[in-house]
Amino acid sequence: MDMVKKYFPFSFGLADVKKLVISILIYVVIGVVSGIVCGILGIVPLLGDIAAWVVGTVSGIYTTVGIVLSVLSFLKVIQ
Repeated sequence: MDMVKKYFPFSFGLADVKKLVISILIYVVIGVVSGIVCGILGIVPLLGDIAAWVVGTVSGIYTTVGIVLSVLSFLKVIQ
């Protein structure tokens, strides 16, 4: 679990709803910024499309897992 806490630092130690909302908003902002980066990378003809796809996929998985871990940590399912 220590390795998961290392990669998802905003998902643990959520004591109240305010911290949960802030954590979820942080992950949403990460997703939006990565979407902008994907749009910029998509300008490059071939390699940019591949790079944008990779960045989009990885950031989508990261943000989804981060939000799920935040909710599970808030509900005290995981510690």
